[in-house]
Amino acid sequence: MENLINKLKEHFKKTNNNEFIRNILIIFIIGIMIFIFADMINDGRNKTVDIRENVIEEPSSLMPTDYSTVLEKKLADILSQLKGVGEVNVMITLEETTEIVPAFNTTKNNETTKETDSQGGTREVVREDMTIQVVTGDEGAPIVLKEIKPTIKGVIVIAEGAEDLSVKEMLYEAVKTVLGIPGNRVEVYSGK
Repeated sequence: MENLINKLKEHFKKTNNNEFIRNILIIFIIGIMIFIFADMINDGRNKTVDIRENVIEEPSSLMPTDYSTVLEKKLADILSQLKGVGEVNVMITLEETTEIVPAFNTTKNNETTKETDSQGGTREVVREDMTIQVVTGDEGAPIVLKEIKPTIKGVIVIAEGAEDLSVKEMLYEAVKTVLGIPGNRVEVYSGK
């Protein structure tokens, strides 16, 4: 150990102090840059983890559900309350998706100009401008005038009590009535 210290002292005496200080500063700056780079990478990984944790922790009741899922749940709930039906599963297919009609501000400008040329001829120029803007609410989301619900293409009902023809007919009529669709779009089957 003492031998190593003596060698270091001899090396420092031989080398220029300016060169030594410059080398130390370069090593120090490189070390700081490595720490900053490692910290940036570590922060990026932590942010990714935080985002994933927030998504996982979000309750499923806050997630938006589509129109067919809401209809299926409501229909299954009401049909299962009928006498002799038992457990019910419902599947609804739609022709398209929900159409949303936003509110618009429309501005229309008409400008008419009459020109007369040097030979006495006249010409009328009509210029029309139309500006359409979507009206937004406080949060920047468009204001919705109406939602057009999609057309129901077909319904399948699977119920435990559907082996009984009177229960099957009751389910069939209930689905037609509640959804306002013709009978050729409804099928009722018995469950396991």
